[in-house]
Amino acid sequence: MLNAETIALYSKQLKTPSFNRYEDVIRQLDNDKSYEQFLIELLKLETASRMESSQKRRINAAKFPYIKTFDEMDLSRYEHVSEATFHELASCDFVSKRQNVVMIGNTGRGKTHCSIALGIKACMQGMKVKFYTAANLSNELIEAMEYKRILKLERQLAKVDLLIIDEASYITFNRHQSELLFKIIADRAEKRSVVISTNLKFSDWTSLFENETMVAALIDRLTFRSHVLNMNGPSFRSESRNHSKEMEHSE
Repeated sequence: MLNAETIALYSKQLKTPSFNRYEDVIRQLDNDKSYEQFLIELLKLETASRMESSQKRRINAAKFPYIKTFDEMDLSRYEHVSEATFHELASCDFVSKRQNVVMIGNTGRGKTHCSIALGIKACMQGMKVKFYTAANLSNELIEAMEYKRILKLERQLAKVDLLIIDEASYITFNRHQSELLFKIIADRAEKRSVVISTNLKFSDWTSLFENETMVAALIDRLTFRSHVLNMNGPSFRSESRNHSKEMEHSE
């Protein structure tokens, strides 16, 4: 009992909480294993525990609205994007290569789901991720400008490996919002990755921003060294609702 308390005390002081589970390691080891093997297994346990804690911290810091994964998606339902493309993106090589992803598709096509799933994958690989809706990001930038915190926010966003901007289609940005958003995206060009989802084709982006010249420059930066996904098709949510109604009528 005293030994157990001593181990617990040292584990706390050394910040190695998994060492308290040494009895589990002992039970799993064969009798002929050495002390060195026991120590290796204990260190493996601590390493795995720390990795899991780090992943959770990165996922929490990303501020996803909810957790979604590719396992929950039927990737075969996308007519214009191959499953191989989704799997390639899920490897997060595009982040390492500082490339962008632009998802274009009508409402209900799983763009937000896919954006979050990519963000989760990046977090699991040790990357820093931030998730925003376009409206939330523009509001946060304006607020930072008003309170003279814009440089601090810009520096924070510049350090993020993957910036996700969701729903870039539902509001029109004024001149100040347009300029701030443009700067954030332009500053990341060939340095860090951006994922953007929208239900507007590029030719309609002039409805989002007041300055057409800025729109052209923004699209040029986003599409250079990028993956542009055509995710248009029947709404999955509408199909799901219709299926539910059919099930109700059949009962």
